Amino acid sequence: MHPNDVPKSYDLTEAGDRYFDGLADKFSRSLYQAPRGELRLAMLDYLLPQMLLLNEQNVLDVGGGLGQQTAWFAKRGHRVTMAEPSKDMLSYAQQWHHDDPTLPHSSITYRQASLQDLPPQAPGPWSLITCHAVLEWLGDPQAALVNLSDLLAPGGQLSLMVFNRDALRFSNVVKGNLEKALSDRLEGKGKRQRLTPISPVTHADIAQWSTANGLKIEAVAGIRVFQDYLRHPPATPAEKETLLALEKQYCRQDPHWRLGRYLLYTLTKLENPE
Repeated sequence: MHPNDVPKSYDLTEAGDRYFDGLADKFSRSLYQAPRGELRLAMLDYLLPQMLLLNEQNVLDVGGGLGQQTAWFAKRGHRVTMAEPSKDMLSYAQQWHHDDPTLPHSSITYRQASLQDLPPQAPGPWSLITCHAVLEWLGDPQAALVNLSDLLAPGGQLSLMVFNRDALRFSNVVKGNLEKALSDRLEGKGKRQRLTPISPVTHADIAQWSTANGLKIEAVAGIRVFQDYLRHPPATPAEKETLLALEKQYCRQDPHWRLGRYLLYTLTKLENPE
């Protein structure tokens, strides 16, 4: 193996979190210029207006990554504060936001900050927070939901998307990784470029943690319910449209949503928790 071919190693933070400095281009190629990323964004575009009460309120986008969700809200009249701990990811987002003439740039504020850093930097309270595909990259996802609840205003909405541990188990079985699934060794290590989350969570986790933090699950949907299990990916635009229609039809129906690769929640903060 050539020295340049040795896989690069990444360190977790002191809190056990995984940041993505140096991986912005990989994220862009692997997640958003690939069919799975396209489907994820299409499903969010479909589901968010159904699952959230949107009235051009201020939005805190926690762990905003490459900035897709920030742009989505900004284009719909919201003022967005995008928080992202990775300098590389944040710079990538700022650049493509700057290059997009349809984006109201004055509506976006950027913060290089982790979720743990947000109380002093963006204290709120916020009427709408988005936190998509973040908890699964944290050493303590349960504590993260405590932090998110503290930032949320009473009656406010949290759009939370998490990587689904149950779907990861099912995917491993489909791939033939039977021993791995049986022993429940599903977590990634976070040390390489592979994007297997270090803390995948279950619906039961979210339900329990939400109740403990005065949050009520108002709606839930599965994203990529079927795509990851196809033997033959869609090969034509018509097949892609059929798959998207299938995902839309069943993403909120039990039992199908439970095997979405991601679970998307709308949580509201109770105004008078018991």
